[in-house]
Amino acid sequence: MADARRERLQASVPEHLAGERLDRVLAELFPDFSRSRLQQWVKDGRCDLDGHAARNKDKVAAGQEIRLDAEFADQVVPHAQDIPLDVVFEDDSLLVINKPPGLVVHPAAGNPDGTLQNALLHHDLGLRELPRAGIVHRLDKDTSGLLVVARTPAAHHHLVDELQERAIHREYRAVVAGAMVAGGTVDAPIGRHRVQRTRMAVTSAGKPAVTEYRVLERYRAHTLLQLKLQSGRTHQIRVHMAHIRYPIVGDPVYGGRLRMPAGASEALRAALQGFRRQALHAFRLGLKHPVSGEWLEWTAPVPEDMAALIEALRSDAA
Repeated sequence: MADARRERLQASVPEHLAGERLDRVLAELFPDFSRSRLQQWVKDGRCDLDGHAARNKDKVAAGQEIRLDAEFADQVVPHAQDIPLDVVFEDDSLLVINKPPGLVVHPAAGNPDGTLQNALLHHDLGLRELPRAGIVHRLDKDTSGLLVVARTPAAHHHLVDELQERAIHREYRAVVAGAMVAGGTVDAPIGRHRVQRTRMAVTSAGKPAVTEYRVLERYRAHTLLQLKLQSGRTHQIRVHMAHIRYPIVGDPVYGGRLRMPAGASEALRAALQGFRRQALHAFRLGLKHPVSGEWLEWTAPVPEDMAALIEALRSDAA
């Protein structure tokens, strides 16, 4: 159903944004919202810094607490749905979920239900009290793998801060087109495509984005990579790999035309032609527990479809 709702968003100003204008900081901390919408909420008196009314032009200091009362008109109000969840870890503060490919994280106009957020509300109705049911980072619909979910306001605040300070370890596996010789780093800003606004692109006007990659396995015309994020931009890995001309296999947006290796076996041809999503998986997640301070780490094996693709590539290369 559609209705108006409000969410209290909170974050601490990280060191690297100290001295910046509030509206720029808000755009960095809350990338799900347009800068114009964030600026309007500030003008409407919905934002404070350390408990005091704030203005868009205010310069912020590291460690200041931002509170923003976001109002959503005519938005989907999520409801609980009995959707199976692969729960990798659970305690009073956290949930770690292994998301399957094809599952949308948040409800939106095109996906009003059947999302991870709906599933989480069924798993724990108390998550209704948290922004986005405790989800603090996202994966694209057709990217699989590990996501962390906060179960308390304190845990949510801690995880948002850790993400902004780049203290959460996120490692991915991807199959890309092209035989890479060695690993490396892509340091290229990402922003909205100038013409196709639903796409992201490397652009000088974008936000800083850094992706590290390492070769795990090399095939005749493809490579299995390990990738680490130093930032968390929308579609970051997909955009960066396409930018260096090693697009992720199956990517419907950034992958370009299917590249079939010369002399490919029938099994490999079928595997590549049948893989209809980006071959990208969030393999490892590491973070400091919000209560105990203990460093925790989890891994999730690649899903069956991606494992079958990798096996077909190995067999063809043998």
